[in-house]
Amino acid sequence: MGVRPPSSGDDDEPESVEFGIAAVDVRLKDADLTFPATRDDVAAELGHERIPYDVHGNDVALGEMLAEVDADEFRSRQELLNALHEPFEEYRRRHSGGVVQQVRSLLPF
Repeated sequence: MGVRPPSSGDDDEPESVEFGIAAVDVRLKDADLTFPATRDDVAAELGHERIPYDVHGNDVALGEMLAEVDADEFRSRQELLNALHEPFEEYRRRHSGGVVQQVRSLLPF
């Protein structure tokens, strides 16, 4: 997932804020991990990484999200991302600030 951050007129701002599986994907591209990979392989390489789960930068350890995945092996990066999607969504729902916070996250100011 990615959302454009609010603009303050400064051209040095990033194009988007990555969170959830989009943030995991960025870390996977930079990691020394090959597929197929086991859950233990992923945890050893990236389990300590803190991954933002919402646009506000709140984060969770990837190892905690991996513990919620049923699969023990992933044939591809995409298969791993697909497996992590629902745990990240559920975590975000449980830890969000409610409806008002969700609406605020969508507004540009």
